[in-house]
Amino acid sequence: MTIAQLQQKAKELRRAVLEMVAHAGSGHPGGALSSADVLTVLYYKYLRHRPQEPRWPERDRFVLSNGHICPILYAILADRGFFPKEELKNLRKLGSILQGHPSLAFKTPGVEHSGGSLGLGLSVSVGMALAAKLDKKDYKVYCLISDGECQEGQTWEAATAAVHYKLDNLCAMLDRNGTQIDGRTEEIMKIEPIAEKWRTFGWNTLEIDGHDYEQIISAFEQFLKNQGTGRPTMIVARTVIGKGVSFMEGDYHWHHGAPTPQQLEQALRELA
Repeated sequence: MTIAQLQQKAKELRRAVLEMVAHAGSGHPGGALSSADVLTVLYYKYLRHRPQEPRWPERDRFVLSNGHICPILYAILADRGFFPKEELKNLRKLGSILQGHPSLAFKTPGVEHSGGSLGLGLSVSVGMALAAKLDKKDYKVYCLISDGECQEGQTWEAATAAVHYKLDNLCAMLDRNGTQIDGRTEEIMKIEPIAEKWRTFGWNTLEIDGHDYEQIISAFEQFLKNQGTGRPTMIVARTVIGKGVSFMEGDYHWHHGAPTPQQLEQALRELA
């Protein structure tokens, strides 16, 4: 896909996210919108997968550590053909395969990790990447984490382990939108200088504008070129919570919550 096509696809996915959350009456739209561009490039340009064979052994793995932003993952999986798009209307319904956090218990096609307990996803990804090395498989492991998770000790234990085991097949992406449920990250628990911290831990660390497609593509290309170095890659993507919707952008209150019918109408117009 061209950059223009990827940008248009991201708009479609953002609209799907808002419609899902509005229909459910609850959810977490802010981070889903801020990470949409990075995940669009990953799933439509780089991630090796087979929608009709979700457990294909040679597939690349994607772990959504900050599982509450799953509406964007579900929108992508449906669009790629892992399950019918009609299923998106069942977000957060009792018994649905599309719960408020991804769950392996519901056997959702394309979901690799039960997200929700923040801070766990990178550790799971380290295990997957290490398994690939031990089994002499060439699949890659991608993991999206939130900046709030960088306040947790387990994230840094995983960061240490990834370097120790030379997991250059692991690419972590940090959705650095600067917010968490209670407010701005730097007011709650400062994490800057975040890129320097990852470099100090030994990661191949890249800083990008998480809404600039040329920079996103370049970062993934650098990850692929990094194979054989023994260093895992961290992409620090500076993003805006609620990206694409004027009344949501930069407002941490949209970490969670559903738009009203009037707000949904406005948001869909802005994303047309």
